[in-house]
Amino acid sequence: MDKQPSSRSCFVCGRENDNGLHLEWYNDDESQRVVGTVTVPAKFNGYPGVVHGGIVAAILDETAGRAIMLNREFDNLMVTIKLEVTYRRPTPCGVPLTVTGWVDRRSGSRAQVAGEIRLPDGSLTATAKAHIMKPPPEFLGEWEKEKPFWRVYDD
Repeated sequence: MDKQPSSRSCFVCGRENDNGLHLEWYNDDESQRVVGTVTVPAKFNGYPGVVHGGIVAAILDETAGRAIMLNREFDNLMVTIKLEVTYRRPTPCGVPLTVTGWVDRRSGSRAQVAGEIRLPDGSLTATAKAHIMKPPPEFLGEWEKEKPFWRVYDD
């Protein structure tokens, strides 16, 4: 499986973000999914020992959105215009979580993507469906400044 690029400052994937999750994803060509693992530290809890729902949503948003890059068009970034999260059970802190994202439908500059979070025993903790689209041109101007830092980082 090929590793996807990361940024330097993103909260979810940023390699230089001291307060971030440092999540990494890999393209699984066979399943046509993007897969990653993350252990969320207790500093991101809502209730003691449980990952805050906003953090769960951020992980799912990023994971589902990255599925659009399965074709290795790593500059094909899109932004979320709608995100629907279903919390199925508490997502615990301090436990390795498997995150998976896939494309449900794609049409030109828009796509519908989805994602899920599972515990080591395979139990589902949360799912998401999202609508994403190409960002407006003014966003892309700012992206050009950050582009040199969007790359696959060594482990």
